[in-house]
Amino acid sequence: MSLSGALSSAISALSAQSQAMAMISDNIANSQTVGYKTTTASFQDLVTGSTSATSYSSGGVTTLSKSNISDQGLLTTTTSSTDIGISGNGFFPVTTALTGGQTLYSRAGSFTKDDAGYLVSSGGAYLLGWRTDAEGNVIGSASADNMVPIDTSVAATSGSASTETTFALNLPADATSTNDATPNAATDTFTSSMSVYDSQGAANSIQVTWQKTGTNTWSASFGNPTLSSDSTKTTGTTATESVVLTFNTDGSLKSTDPASPSISVNWTNGAGTGTSTTSTIALNLGTGTDGVTQYSSGASTPAIDLTSIQSDGLPYGKLSSIAVGGDGNVNATYSNGQTIAIYKIPVATFTAPDQLEAESNGLYSATMASGGAVVQASGANGAGTIKGGELEASTTDTNEEFSNMISAQQAYSAASQVITAVNKMYDTLISAMR
Repeated sequence: MSLSGALSSAISALSAQSQAMAMISDNIANSQTVGYKTTTASFQDLVTGSTSATSYSSGGVTTLSKSNISDQGLLTTTTSSTDIGISGNGFFPVTTALTGGQTLYSRAGSFTKDDAGYLVSSGGAYLLGWRTDAEGNVIGSASADNMVPIDTSVAATSGSASTETTFALNLPADATSTNDATPNAATDTFTSSMSVYDSQGAANSIQVTWQKTGTNTWSASFGNPTLSSDSTKTTGTTATESVVLTFNTDGSLKSTDPASPSISVNWTNGAGTGTSTTSTIALNLGTGTDGVTQYSSGASTPAIDLTSIQSDGLPYGKLSSIAVGGDGNVNATYSNGQTIAIYKIPVATFTAPDQLEAESNGLYSATMASGGAVVQASGANGAGTIKGGELEASTTDTNEEFSNMISAQQAYSAASQVITAVNKMYDTLISAMR
């Protein structure tokens, strides 16, 4: 029995060291694989029977694989704006298909944009995220149920309507008034234009008519918008009553009626696509000597002295680049210089990440032992921080793996020598029986 036990124990050693060598081989093979986590062998002894001082019952050895999934790899800077890494705890959630796919998890953040505009891994998994507004606020709940494949095509173009126009100009105090006994439109009525953007980012012009209606009082009325590129094309209607401006005797603006003036523009044709939207544009006429003033022009023919009329909003722009920020926001930059957030990438955390089940292409699936995924915003509630333009390197240490390989090789050779020795002992036993 002792010889057979020795033989069985040696065979188990060969099997255990073979498995250890397989793990070492995998680790070395993936030493350059992004996000790869090493697997190490854990040896445990086997006992097959009771042992006494006069009788030894050999057992052997078995090996278990230990996944080091929670180990942090070195983050390295890359030249791709859609490469992402995680500093700390957590994984990127991905799905295997646009609809009905399996949700998996990865530390390999090498994502690129496919021909349909989705961010996908090298293995074809779609990166999941939360849709956001332009300020980066999640639309809806920041939950697993609200995650969708990140589709950059939603940001193909941009443009934003004007919401405020600021005036800096002087109305001539020496102009005549419409209430004069002999009013003269040439010297009591003046025009200027304000440029604004509609909801599609098209530049439009609205004519402002300024009329002096009495001593230190003026009215401003606003025409319908026309395309800046084609003044013959009316793009909407302006619905507002005239704004009354009252000035102090020193020429500074005293008050306006209404106190917070604005105009409402119904864009019935926008940039020519037939859409219909409404914009409210606040009119910032200033206060005191800041904004609109009334001083004498000192000219034989009074005229407006225009400093500036500026509106916010942005012109139409095409998507020029996609980049992931350090806060996990997927930002779209346009040809008009605008950068807006379109998605936020969540970080999925687990109670026991080392118990995840490894899949191909650097993916992991949740198990009963790992617990379910909890999705958090980058850096929130113990979740790791997403780093844009960085990738996590493999955790393989080739020096350590070579050392382990030599140890496994020597242990395997030693076990084979035990089998050779047992074989010779069997030969001796058989010879003695003859």
